[in-house]
Amino acid sequence: EHACHADVRIVMSKSMPPARRTRYNFAIAKENAMSYIDGFVIAAPTAKRQEVIDYAARFDPIFLELGALRVVEAWGDDVPAGKVTDFQRAVLAKDDETVMFSWIEWPDKATRDAGMQKMMEDPRMGADNPLPFDGKRMIYGGFNVLVNV
Repeated sequence: EHACHADVRIVMSKSMPPARRTRYNFAIAKENAMSYIDGFVIAAPTAKRQEVIDYAARFDPIFLELGALRVVEAWGDDVPAGKVTDFQRAVLAKDDETVMFSWIEWPDKATRDAGMQKMMEDPRMGADNPLPFDGKRMIYGGFNVLVNV
Protein backbone atom coordinates (compact mmCIF):
# COMPACT_ATOMS: atom_id res chain seq x y z
CA GLU A 1 0.00 0.00 0.00
CA HIS A 2 1.08 3.56 -0.59
CA ALA A 3 -0.25 6.55 1.26
CA CYS A 4 -0.20 9.75 -0.72
CA HIS A 5 -2.47 12.24 1.02
CA ALA A 6 -4.09 12.77 4.41
CA ASP A 7 -7.35 11.19 3.29
CA VAL A 8 -6.27 9.02 0.35
CA ARG A 9 -4.52 5.65 0.37
CA ILE A 10 -3.12 4.08 -2.78
CA VAL A 11 -3.29 0.30 -2.89
CA MET A 12 -0.94 -1.70 -5.10
CA SER A 13 -1.79 -5.25 -6.09
CA LYS A 14 0.72 -7.64 -4.49
CA SER A 15 -0.04 -10.20 -7.22
CA MET A 16 1.23 -7.83 -9.89
CA PRO A 17 4.86 -8.33 -10.96
CA PRO A 18 7.11 -5.59 -9.48
CA ALA A 19 8.10 -4.33 -12.94
CA ARG A 20 4.43 -3.55 -13.68
CA ARG A 21 3.78 -1.78 -10.38
CA THR A 22 3.74 1.77 -11.62
CA ARG A 23 1.71 4.73 -10.51
CA TYR A 24 -0.78 3.81 -13.23
CA ASN A 25 -1.49 0.45 -11.56
CA PHE A 26 -2.71 1.96 -8.29
CA ALA A 27 -6.32 1.98 -7.16
CA ILE A 28 -7.34 4.82 -4.85
CA ALA A 29 -9.42 4.25 -1.72
CA LYS A 30 -10.51 6.77 0.91
CA GLU A 31 -9.14 6.55 4.43
CA ASN A 32 -9.98 8.78 7.37
CA ALA A 33 -6.53 9.60 8.74
CA MET A 34 -2.81 9.10 8.28
CA SER A 35 -0.01 8.66 10.77
CA TYR A 36 2.02 11.59 12.05
CA ILE A 37 5.77 11.28 12.64
CA ASP A 38 8.08 13.08 15.05
CA GLY A 39 11.64 12.67 13.76
CA PHE A 40 14.90 13.25 15.65
CA VAL A 41 18.62 13.29 14.79
CA ILE A 42 20.91 13.14 17.82
CA ALA A 43 24.65 13.10 18.52
CA ALA A 44 25.09 10.58 21.34
CA PRO A 45 28.37 9.85 23.15
CA THR A 46 29.55 6.52 21.75
CA ALA A 47 30.76 5.47 25.21
CA LYS A 48 27.22 6.01 26.58
CA ARG A 49 25.46 3.62 24.18
CA GLN A 50 24.12 1.42 26.99
CA GLU A 51 23.01 4.51 28.93
CA VAL A 52 21.08 5.65 25.85
CA ILE A 53 19.44 2.21 25.59
CA ASP A 54 18.54 2.25 29.30
CA TYR A 55 17.11 5.77 29.02
CA ALA A 56 14.99 4.77 26.02
CA ALA A 57 13.78 1.63 27.82
CA ARG A 58 12.56 3.80 30.71
CA PHE A 59 11.04 6.69 28.80
CA ASP A 60 9.94 5.50 25.34
CA PRO A 61 7.07 3.43 26.83
CA ILE A 62 5.60 6.70 28.16
CA PHE A 63 5.02 7.79 24.55
CA LEU A 64 3.10 4.55 24.00
CA GLU A 65 1.01 5.24 27.13
CA LEU A 66 0.17 8.65 25.65
CA GLY A 67 -1.02 7.29 22.29
CA ALA A 68 2.08 6.72 20.14
CA LEU A 69 1.93 3.64 17.91
CA ARG A 70 5.67 2.96 18.08
CA VAL A 71 9.01 4.49 18.97
CA VAL A 72 12.21 3.65 17.08
CA GLU A 73 15.72 4.47 18.30
CA ALA A 74 18.42 3.73 15.68
CA TRP A 75 22.18 3.82 16.35
CA GLY A 76 24.30 5.02 13.42
CA ASP A 77 26.14 2.26 11.61
CA ASP A 78 26.63 3.44 8.02
CA VAL A 79 26.39 7.23 8.19
CA PRO A 80 28.78 8.61 5.56
CA ALA A 81 30.34 12.06 5.63
CA GLY A 82 28.97 14.25 2.87
CA LYS A 83 30.70 16.85 0.71
CA VAL A 84 28.16 19.61 1.39
CA THR A 85 26.13 18.42 4.38
CA ASP A 86 25.50 15.25 6.36
CA PHE A 87 24.01 13.93 9.58
CA GLN A 88 27.22 14.58 11.58
CA ARG A 89 27.31 18.25 10.60
CA ALA A 90 23.59 18.67 11.22
CA VAL A 91 24.06 17.85 14.93
CA LEU A 92 27.70 18.98 15.24
CA ALA A 93 28.75 15.43 16.16
CA LYS A 94 32.19 15.08 17.69
CA ASP A 95 34.67 12.28 16.97
CA ASP A 96 33.58 10.42 20.12
CA GLU A 97 29.86 10.59 19.26
CA THR A 98 27.55 8.44 17.16
CA VAL A 99 24.62 9.84 15.21
CA MET A 100 21.22 8.47 16.17
CA PHE A 101 18.08 8.64 14.04
CA SER A 102 14.85 8.20 15.93
CA TRP A 103 11.16 8.60 15.31
CA ILE A 104 7.81 8.34 17.04
CA GLU A 105 4.79 7.27 15.01
CA TRP A 106 1.43 8.64 16.12
CA PRO A 107 -2.00 7.76 14.71
CA ASP A 108 -2.57 11.45 13.83
CA LYS A 109 -1.38 14.96 14.64
CA ALA A 110 -4.10 15.60 17.24
CA THR A 111 -2.99 12.54 19.25
CA ARG A 112 0.61 13.68 18.91
CA ASP A 113 -0.13 17.22 20.09
CA ALA A 114 -2.05 15.96 23.12
CA GLY A 115 0.54 13.27 23.88
CA MET A 116 3.51 15.65 23.64
CA GLN A 117 1.76 18.17 25.91
CA LYS A 118 1.15 15.46 28.51
CA MET A 119 4.76 14.26 28.13
CA MET A 120 6.11 17.74 28.90
CA GLU A 121 3.93 17.86 32.03
CA ASP A 122 4.79 14.32 33.15
CA PRO A 123 6.80 14.35 36.42
CA ARG A 124 8.83 11.36 35.16
CA MET A 125 10.44 13.73 32.63
CA GLY A 126 11.81 16.04 35.35
CA ALA A 127 15.31 17.45 35.74
CA ASP A 128 16.30 14.44 37.84
CA ASN A 129 16.27 12.39 34.60
CA PRO A 130 18.74 14.20 32.33
CA LEU A 131 19.20 13.19 28.70
CA PRO A 132 22.26 10.96 28.06
CA PHE A 133 23.27 13.29 25.18
CA ASP A 134 23.42 17.02 24.46
CA GLY A 135 19.80 17.94 23.80
CA LYS A 136 20.78 21.40 22.50
CA ARG A 137 22.25 19.77 19.38
CA MET A 138 19.29 17.47 18.74
CA ILE A 139 17.29 18.37 15.64
CA TYR A 140 13.65 17.39 15.44
CA GLY A 141 10.44 18.05 13.64
CA GLY A 142 6.90 16.85 13.05
CA PHE A 143 5.96 15.36 9.69
CA ASN A 144 2.77 14.45 7.87
CA VAL A 145 3.13 11.08 6.14
CA LEU A 146 3.40 11.63 2.40
CA VAL A 147 4.08 8.05 1.19
CA ASN A 148 3.73 4.84 3.20
CA VAL A 149 4.82 1.68 1.38
